[in-house]
Amino acid sequence: MKTLTGKSFRPRQRYAQHFLDDISVIQSIIGALDLVDNSTVIEIGPGQGALTLPLLESLPRLVVIEIDRDLASHLEQTIGHTDKLRLYQADALKFDFTKEIGGKIQVVGNLPYNISTPLLFHLLDHVPCIVSMVIMLQKEVADRICATHDCRDYGRLSIMVQSLCYADTLFNVAPESFTPPPKVESSVIKITPFSPKEITITNRNLLKELVRTAFSHRRKTIRNALSGILTEETLVKAGINPSSRPEEIPVKTYIHLANMINKNL
Repeated sequence: MKTLTGKSFRPRQRYAQHFLDDISVIQSIIGALDLVDNSTVIEIGPGQGALTLPLLESLPRLVVIEIDRDLASHLEQTIGHTDKLRLYQADALKFDFTKEIGGKIQVVGNLPYNISTPLLFHLLDHVPCIVSMVIMLQKEVADRICATHDCRDYGRLSIMVQSLCYADTLFNVAPESFTPPPKVESSVIKITPFSPKEITITNRNLLKELVRTAFSHRRKTIRNALSGILTEETLVKAGINPSSRPEEIPVKTYIHLANMINKNL
């Protein structure tokens, strides 16, 4: 398996750079992609290219998004001109995946820990064109994404992801798999958006606000946490025990509550 060689870069703290260099992890990530015909694979944060060249060897085309100008330039110079690679020197948080790429997209990458949550919310805005995401994040964030109700890690991130997608942890990655080693363990997860028929949300912004309010007071009962938004009677109609804590309520119930409120707006 080829990897990029040559100039070595000092990781930049502002971008929370930790370069993956464990070949077994790289192979496992690529194996988890489960490529779909006519899809475009987008690698976010290729860094020094540990995933980039192996992906190029097995794909008809690859799009990479790298915010670091020096790393983007190095990738271009090392790989050389090829119609298989399209490189954007851009901020993934501001990148319009639907407009710039469109079609069917499969996302892969080692997401910078300092922006992984807002980046994931940004990707959710483009779910209609995303087939799957195989991404590496801080284990703590991965646990929150995949958590089920009645679990300590369950919260706003869990609900907003799982209201649109299936989310599963594939495997954990030790700090020693990176240069420099991060101070935390990482996890690779796979997120697969629902088909249009499986999506039941009628007003995603309303659900987002409802969940944000509920979990900003997670130690309170749901009755008290949402007292400024709705009545106890509405909770009961939605099948929710007003004395429940926000983390005790399943994703489907939050969706049902939001849809019920939206219907009466």
